Amino acid sequence: PPVNGVRHALLRYGCLAGVRHALLRYGPLSVNATPPAPVQSSKKSNFTKEDGSMKALATIAMGGALVVALWAPSVGAQEIKDDLKDIRQDRREIREDTREIRQDRRELHEDRQALRDAIKSGDKDAIRKARRELRGDRQELREDGKDRRDDGRDLRHDRRELRHDVYQKRHGK
Repeated sequence: PPVNGVRHALLRYGCLAGVRHALLRYGPLSVNATPPAPVQSSKKSNFTKEDGSMKALATIAMGGALVVALWAPSVGAQEIKDDLKDIRQDRREIREDTREIRQDRRELHEDRQALRDAIKSGDKDAIRKARRELRGDRQELREDGKDRRDDGRDLRHDRRELRHDVYQKRHGK
């Protein structure tokens, strides 16, 4: 590929996009390409050993840039995929916690009714038992509410991470 064309692509499109553009326009660079046979002429050659090492170094640098250009987008894609998976899991956990909270509220309603009935009957053991069940169900409701709040916090955090990863991928950072 013409060196000026690659230099132009790097300057115009930025580092990673320029490498992609040069790769698409000029084809892959070969690191192990054999140099062309020297042309025999009566003139003295301007090619020195230092020029060859500079070309080799430039070829290695371009190869490294190509590896980074081709590898970097897949890393961002995997992070985004993982974030989406975490968000789905958090939503699932919130739905489960909401179901448990509904069930706890039903049980609290039943326990209150059982306590009213026990008080009406005057049975001290039944009153003690109904109050104990009411306390236990209230504790379960508090724990399930805390779980749902924690899962909501996790969901917001995962959404924030997703936005950050998408921004990083779009802006090539």
